[in-house]
Amino acid sequence: MKAHRSTPESPDAPTSLKKDLTTPLLYFFILGDVLGAGVYVLVGEVAADSGGAVWVPLLVALCLALLTAASYAELATKYPRAGGASHYATLAYGPFTGFVAGFCMLAAGVVSVAALARGFAGDYLSEFVTLPLVLVTVVFLTALALLNARGISESTRANAVATVIEVSGLLLVIGLGCWIVLRGDGDLGRLTDLGTESEGPVLAVLSGAVLAYYSFVGFETSVNVAEETRDPRRSYPRALFGALITAGAVYALVGAAAAAAVPTRKLAESSGPLLEVVRTAGGVPTWLFSAIALVAVANGALLTGIMSSRLAYGMARDGLLPRFLTAVLPGRRTPWAAIAATTALSLLLALTGDVSTLASTLVLLLLVVFFLVNTSLLVLRRDPGRPGHFKAPAVVPVLGAASCVGLATQIEGDVWLRGLLVLAVGAALGAVAAFRLRRAR
Repeated sequence: MKAHRSTPESPDAPTSLKKDLTTPLLYFFILGDVLGAGVYVLVGEVAADSGGAVWVPLLVALCLALLTAASYAELATKYPRAGGASHYATLAYGPFTGFVAGFCMLAAGVVSVAALARGFAGDYLSEFVTLPLVLVTVVFLTALALLNARGISESTRANAVATVIEVSGLLLVIGLGCWIVLRGDGDLGRLTDLGTESEGPVLAVLSGAVLAYYSFVGFETSVNVAEETRDPRRSYPRALFGALITAGAVYALVGAAAAAAVPTRKLAESSGPLLEVVRTAGGVPTWLFSAIALVAVANGALLTGIMSSRLAYGMARDGLLPRFLTAVLPGRRTPWAAIAATTALSLLLALTGDVSTLASTLVLLLLVVFFLVNTSLLVLRRDPGRPGHFKAPAVVPVLGAASCVGLATQIEGDVWLRGLLVLAVGAALGAVAAFRLRRAR
């Protein structure tokens, strides 16, 4: 493969964005995104695919995620610029591939925020008050956009508080699961029950790992704020791997506690599997868990909104999206135009309710992005970069790309059809963007 002739920008190139992120804030940013709203339904879905040994596919998924995460760590410390996957693919392959990578990630982010907005206005909120969907969605997304625009420091501090609340709720589930087992109402034997009636152990682990893999992909969001990190070469690898390992440990413990405390069939059939643990244990009000879930949903939407806006900003600066999206607030130095545009798209999708048709394709789009990132690293290895950046072992991007291909083979056919349609739109728009950029140059 031959690298694109574009010259990579210096990691110390001037930026309009404010460098306010420290290592602890970046750690909580990644941890909060990985331990998002999905954990509250993930355990039941994995149990349905893999049986009671939920912790096995969760740990397998963590190992697979760490491969691509290592590729991101090298690229983010070598080229700490907003735009993430789009920026790396542009440097490696040119603007067309860069646009396709960015389009896939941007589509995933916008739809994810829309889905989370609808989720916030749903059953968890109705535990406290019943309000019109339109009103809740508009107020919710507007509030998140204003917090995003106020500053990356304020946003990530709010995320740190929300992440502590999320982790506290998950630790509560672990404690309640242990209490259920100790009082004799649980069954530790379920923790070795791997497989279902239709699948043996190997297929059950693979099937569960494919599902669990996407619970760890929040780390991609963080590369889009590398430009706002004070010392990305030092901070990013520490925060990234620390957050992923922490999330993996919490996920495995939550899965084990839930599986031991609640029968597998009941866990698999529940839309709120962790709530089943709370109900089985008794003594803890269900509204408390609804409040924690609302915090998790809001935090996930905030972090994904930050990612989407920084990605749009980075793509616009690279000439792949309209230039007005690079507008930055004076003083605050946040990309207000990109925040407004991505919030408006999410609001439109949330209000029309046309989210479910795209939601199932997001996993496929993310695999496309991760494949491009891993192969981009192989191409960009020819550029030595500035000394001091993180460097992954040579085999890591190869294994990362292979894992993406392997997981993609497990995607259902109807999802492939929808995903190919989205990719076709991205390819068409990418061709136009690449043509305009060549003419401009």
